[in-house]
Formats: sequence, C-alpha cells, structure tokens
Amino acid sequence: MEWKQVSDVIWELPISYKPGMKVPARVYATKNLLQGFDEKVVDQLTNVACLPGIQKYALCMPDGHMGYGFPIGGVAAMDPQEGGVISPGGIGFDINCGMRLIKTNLFRKDIESKVKDLVNELFKTVPAGVGGSGFVTLSHDELKEVMLHGVDWCVKNGYGWKSDPKHIEEGGCIKGGDPSKVSDRALKRGKDQIGTLGSGNHYLEIQYADMIFDQAIAETWGIKKDQAVVMVHCGSRGFGHQIGTDYLRIFEEAMRKYGIHVRDRELACAPFESEEGQDYYKAHICAANLAFSNRQVVVHRIREAFEKVFGRSAQSLGMEVLYDVAHNIAKIESHKVGGKNKSLVMHRKGATRSFGPSREEIGKEFQKTGQPVIIGGSMETGSYLCAGLDGSEETFGSTMHGSGRTMSRHQAKSEVRGEDLQKKMERDGIYVKAVSMSGLAEEAGFAYKDVSEVVQTMHTANVSKKVIALKPLGNVKG
Repeated sequence: MEWKQVSDVIWELPISYKPGMKVPARVYATKNLLQGFDEKVVDQLTNVACLPGIQKYALCMPDGHMGYGFPIGGVAAMDPQEGGVISPGGIGFDINCGMRLIKTNLFRKDIESKVKDLVNELFKTVPAGVGGSGFVTLSHDELKEVMLHGVDWCVKNGYGWKSDPKHIEEGGCIKGGDPSKVSDRALKRGKDQIGTLGSGNHYLEIQYADMIFDQAIAETWGIKKDQAVVMVHCGSRGFGHQIGTDYLRIFEEAMRKYGIHVRDRELACAPFESEEGQDYYKAHICAANLAFSNRQVVVHRIREAFEKVFGRSAQSLGMEVLYDVAHNIAKIESHKVGGKNKSLVMHRKGATRSFGPSREEIGKEFQKTGQPVIIGGSMETGSYLCAGLDGSEETFGSTMHGSGRTMSRHQAKSEVRGEDLQKKMERDGIYVKAVSMSGLAEEAGFAYKDVSEVVQTMHTANVSKKVIALKPLGNVKG
C-alpha cells in the first residue's frame, strides 16, 4: 500500500484507496510502529472511512490493532446533520472501559516493604476474573439510580468522597441515559458487577513516578518523583457487553430499513438521530455511568485495603483521585470542521479524550495544564501520565489509550507460562497476583508495543504531552 507521509508521525491513505471511502484514513505512528499495522487493521480503518456522515478522517492511534469492526485505537467523528451514524463497533463491547489514577502521599520506599501485603489484600478486596461479583449487589431501583446518576450515587451511599466527581470525566455521570432502553438480560448481568475488575487486560496496579518530563504540570497535579500512585483499568463488564450485543442485532435490521450498506457486518450502525440510534445511545450512557461507578467502588475498596495495611485513614494517606478517563465511548462534542464548529458524535474505541487547556469541559482545575490523560502500558514495562494539548483538535481531541497488542492472547500463551512470568516479574521487583496463570501469560510485556514509543508519537504530534513515566511495583490481574 502507498502511504502518503504527512509528517514524521502521520501517514495517510487517500479516498481513492478503496471504493466508497468518504474521507482519507490516517494513522499516527513512527515508521517503526507503522510496520506493525497489518492489512487487517488497514482494512478495518478504511472500512470506517466509508461510514455515512464521517468527518475529515478515519483515525487510528499508534497503539492501534485489530478489533471488532473498528480497529482498537480507532477514532471517528460523525455529523448527525449529514446522516452520521452511531456504531457499537466504534465504541466496543466493554462500554466505558477506562482508566483511573489515585494519588497517595507515600513514596516508593514506603511501599516496597509492604507491597506483598498490599497486593494480597487488594486481591482479596477487589473481585477479579470472569463472572466476578462485587460486595455491592444492587436492587432494581438502585441499578436504575446508578445508570442515571453514576458516581453521585456512589458518593451518596458512602463509596466515595465528595471531591471525587470533579476529578472524573463528565463528573462521573453522562446525562441522557434511559434505563428503559436496556434489556432485562443486561440488567441481570449488571446488578452485582460494580466494584469488580473483570478479566482480559483489566488490572489494578501500584506504581511510582519514575521520570518526570514536565515538572510544572506534575507539581500542579501534586505528584513528585518516586511518589506512589494506584492505577485502575476496568469498565462496564457484562452489562455493557450485553447492551452492545443487543443493539448489534437491532442495527442489522435497521441498516436494511434505512438503506445503509457497510463493508463489514461488524460495522452495523444506525443513523444517530433515528429511533434505533437514539435508543442505543441512551442505553450506552447507562453502561458508561455504571462503568464510572464500577471504578468508583473499586477505588473505595482500594482505600480500605491501604487503610488496613498502613493502619491509617485513606485521607491521611492522601488517596485522592487525580483523574478518570473513558476510552471506549461515544460522546457528543463540538469540533471544528472546515472552519465551522459542528456538534459531532465522537466514537473513541481504545482512544482517550485529550482536551487541551482551552476546552471548558475539563474544568477549572485543569485549565492551566490540560486534561490528564492516563495511558496504561503492559504490567511489566510501566505506564504514563500525559496532558491534553490544544493541538489535539486535529484528532478531534483524541489520543492513544495504552501500548497496544502486537500478538494475540493465544500466541502469547504459547510463548510463556504464567507461573514463569510471575516469577520473572517478582525477580524484577514487581509482585503480581492473578486469577489465572493462563490469563497472566496473555498479558506478558512482549505481547505489547513499546509504550514509550507510542506515547512519544502523540507527544511529537502535539496531541498529548508527556508528563510522568510510571513504573509498577505490584499488580492485581483480572
């Protein structure tokens, strides 16, 4: 294929590449990372470029790899006024899978002697794995409250601090959800899942600030070198998955009704302003709010575990939320297209909002620094904190979400045994507890791209700025 090089880290395929493309396809990557984008990813990205109402570009971030319909790392903006669609494949089944970072006033030296006690306590306190149930079981009315009010419900019921919501994207609650658009099967799956990690690449990890690239922003966020933090990665679990499954079936019928043709049935969609499109959007908001609540209850349990191990209150340990970001979501946002502001349906799938200081949505607290962007790497290599930049408007305010896989889970398991990986990590100073050893093997560091190269790509592109590199000390793996 003939990539047009737009800049050192931007590569483009024109609309002539594939019949039906409405916009060019763009990949953000170094030359080295671009070589890892196989034909399946390119095929998915250029299929997205054919969707009704898509604006400017079909985008793929440097951590991109093959997903369901859309590539993971995919970003697409749809204009409802031009027949723009909403597609579950552009959001992902784990609706509002995302990241949260909790600060502490502890340092690496304080953690190292207690890391095994902490990880063991967290492993007991925060359920993980397929089918894991939380210690909160919701009644039908409570589940409805969570779907409508998100983190506010958690705080009201003692699972958070009053200061928590202002440090969460959308305040931990997206408005406009409608529980009547959620199936009974999804409701049954969601009632006992808040406060749980799930499986796959979900985790909670104790980390420390290894390198600081922007001292001023780090100080504003209250993080110093060697300071300990806790990162959480999870989403809406089976609840969101069921909503995605339900509406994919509905959308297959809707496409016939509206005369929509897609190049891949996994891209099933409906016009955003159609009855079906609105029903899915409202149901997806319910899942997003449950995911915010899920991470909130996980944080509540993390605070309890730290209190038990250190014999001090979470407040005295400085366990404030720095920020929480969604990276599987559809949002209504205003962005410039052709010099005009448009209200667009932003699809981010394995991509993080990266708003700069000029965007009011991030709140006054982050107006000087830009929005915190939490980037999870592999459990062996470390993660990053970045800051959104105003230059991100070129990507509709979007950046990468992690390091991105380079091989399948099956291949990773064929190359390493979980028990051997666990021992290796402990020798390297990382204590890990996992629900299953095969699941641990799937997440081996060699199965992922170099997170530092991925992060540097978007730093170079003036989309998100490197602020802090984080290194793991202990990990609970779902």
